Amino acid sequence: MIMPNENIKKKLKNVNQFKIDKNDNIIDLIQSLKNTGFNAKRLAIACEIYKEMIEDKKCVKFFGLAGALVPAGMQRVVHDFIEEGFIDVLVTTGASLTHDIAETLGYHHLQGELNVKEVDDYELHKQDLNRIYDVFLPNKVYEGIEDYVTNLDIPDENMPVSSFLKLLGDLLPDNDSSILKICAKKKVPIFCPAFTDSGLALQLGFHHQNLNLNHFKDMLKMVDLAWGAKQAGVCIIGGGVPKNFIMQSLQFCPNSAKYAIQITMDRPEQGGLSGATFEEAKSWGKVSQEAKYSTVISDATIALPILLWFLKKSKKIS
Repeated sequence: MIMPNENIKKKLKNVNQFKIDKNDNIIDLIQSLKNTGFNAKRLAIACEIYKEMIEDKKCVKFFGLAGALVPAGMQRVVHDFIEEGFIDVLVTTGASLTHDIAETLGYHHLQGELNVKEVDDYELHKQDLNRIYDVFLPNKVYEGIEDYVTNLDIPDENMPVSSFLKLLGDLLPDNDSSILKICAKKKVPIFCPAFTDSGLALQLGFHHQNLNLNHFKDMLKMVDLAWGAKQAGVCIIGGGVPKNFIMQSLQFCPNSAKYAIQITMDRPEQGGLSGATFEEAKSWGKVSQEAKYSTVISDATIALPILLWFLKKSKKIS
């Protein structure tokens, strides 16, 4: 907040007209971007905040993932965040998990042309192809997932969703990119508060009609994790239900988020959660008054790999 007689000009410094030298690496790039403006600066600050979250051994790192990241080719990026220890708790969508299973079972999302206006979507439908902007997913992929789901042996039909996802991660074949698999291996809990809103859940419901996965136990477990965190850090990709599930848990805990990062294309003006600012979150007690935070208005398929690259290089240096 600017005080009435505060001299603003004394706090200002020159914008860095940075250049890239042939020997520069990602660390050099981020350090240079920190002294620029707009979302370049905000991305650089987000990188430094995440690095500080990792170095803070008391910090529990909550990661919210929404959007079609796996279809766009970001499965391994999210996998590596988990493998490197950069995520302690993952909250995501059923769609993300459905696409993750598809790739883990050996199916693939297919690249399309850049000019999506030339695509005949009705013709795609007749050829059993589903479009996700400029990526395509054949119906046979869902048929393969269905075959896998049909044969699952589920020992407890009333287990929490997170416990089922751990079971699924354990049962899936070995794969060096699978999000479910690496979470099971690293014992990183996956919460999916809107699990039934997905192709995976539909197929489970069709073929395991007595299944009644418990969402309320997950809600309480998430609050317990947030309550027990001496320091809390959040990284929100996209927003949506995963963002709210994390933030509402922090709202009722003694320690609100000390670190907060969001990468989104949404804006706050329409009042939707995905574009809601961290300043607004302070009014709910979700983010600490003294928190370090940065919102990057960017396509996550651009910003998230840069963030991971920076963190991996920083880890090697330290």
